Amino acid sequence: MSLAIVHSRAKLGIAAPSVTVEVHLANGMPSLTLVGLPETAVRESKDRVRSALQNARLEFPSLKRITINLAPADLPKEGGRFDLAIALGLLAASGQIPVDCLAHCECLGELALSGELRPVQGVLPAALACRESQRTLLLPRANAPEAALVRGVHIVAADNLLELCEHLRGERELEAVPSGSIPPPTQDLADLADVQGQAQAKRALIVAASGGHNLLLFGPPGTGKTLLASRMPGILPPLSENEALEVAAIQSVCNHGPLQSWPLRPFRAPHHGASAAALVGGGSQPRPGEISQAHNGVLFLDEFPEFDRKVLEMLREPMESGSIHIARARETLNFPARFQLIAAMNPCPCGYQGDPSGRCRCTPEQIQRYRSKLSGPLLDRIDLHLAMHNEPFSMAGKPRGVPDSQAAGAQVLAARNLQHQRQECLNAHMDLAGLRDHCQLEESDARWLEQAIERLGLSHRASHRALKVARTLADLEATDHIARRHLAEALQYRQLDRRAEH
Repeated sequence: MSLAIVHSRAKLGIAAPSVTVEVHLANGMPSLTLVGLPETAVRESKDRVRSALQNARLEFPSLKRITINLAPADLPKEGGRFDLAIALGLLAASGQIPVDCLAHCECLGELALSGELRPVQGVLPAALACRESQRTLLLPRANAPEAALVRGVHIVAADNLLELCEHLRGERELEAVPSGSIPPPTQDLADLADVQGQAQAKRALIVAASGGHNLLLFGPPGTGKTLLASRMPGILPPLSENEALEVAAIQSVCNHGPLQSWPLRPFRAPHHGASAAALVGGGSQPRPGEISQAHNGVLFLDEFPEFDRKVLEMLREPMESGSIHIARARETLNFPARFQLIAAMNPCPCGYQGDPSGRCRCTPEQIQRYRSKLSGPLLDRIDLHLAMHNEPFSMAGKPRGVPDSQAAGAQVLAARNLQHQRQECLNAHMDLAGLRDHCQLEESDARWLEQAIERLGLSHRASHRALKVARTLADLEATDHIARRHLAEALQYRQLDRRAEH
């Protein structure tokens, strides 16, 4: 009788809980039993492991009764990531490799029938967990560059099962993969100077980027709403190392290839036909949705009212909390969702309300029905509403004085640095205590703001968000004092609030 214990990491959301693979060999009728809530791909691993061991010139203990337990038993196991752990457990239980060499290791990898190690998804969360627990990560060489993004983790990568076994037996030395290597960005970001005119909209974009505020652009087709939104990543400051690892971990779980966009901020633009599970996450096997894949980046929703209203209403809680809570019968998951929303919409169903050509024929009832797809509580959570209009077309090049992404990015970075020094968060994420401490007004300005809020019919939430925008406007001028001009400009960005429309 022999028992071997190997540790692996299960992909569950963006967490990677440790799974203990117990392999028990006993005398009796030859058989192989796999227990511990394995799904189909995991149950099929016994056939892959058998062929891989035989083709790697290793012995499969076929004359023993084999029991493989994946603990904890109540955690669903999925994918081919447990192949390597099961194979090493069988080899350790049968005495082909020392059991002690696996005591401080975590194993991830899928096995080909030839014994080759194939890459799996969700490696980055496992690498982060291994760093925290001070354990060595054994994985396929194709996954090594992704795991190496985590600074301070010990990684051993191999091309096939045989060379990994030789390393564990001390017959050959596999070089540890250097961790903390940061590949350069591989994408060119669009420049803000490409957008002709629309000075007020560019100003609003810079304000939104500076304070982390949500932004809604509305206007006729062709005014540059989508063009402006796509320039937002180019003016946002670079991610910190921890933020980049959070983004890359989500991309790793979703199999998007984090190395392709490291360390750029994500920009997600789902189609307006997206389901609730696609947008906020979920499904039978819960996965991060678009709002989580936009974590620490931008979520752009074009044709905003064309999204299903029930789907849009599901954005309300994560826009406030920065996370999404998904509950299922067997598990409860929390996905990060600290995204910056940029939405775009037409002013009416045909899109041409207010156009000088007079081509709009929409009735007031149609316009009201179209805009009512956006509820008041949802609009309250969007800090800036800005109308855009068609401007004269010009084939001339970039005029003097037009800010490009580099100049705008410098303004944004300076304003954000002030906010982090003052309150350790962006203005958009300040709580009520932060508002009281950092958004104090002169008595006359406070009375003026109260009267303006009453006249416009703003809710308390909308009023607080307008005050946060005013704080950002003051930060762009590098001043501690919120002046009345900052308050007036912040209120001008509440153009879709209900009473302000009349």
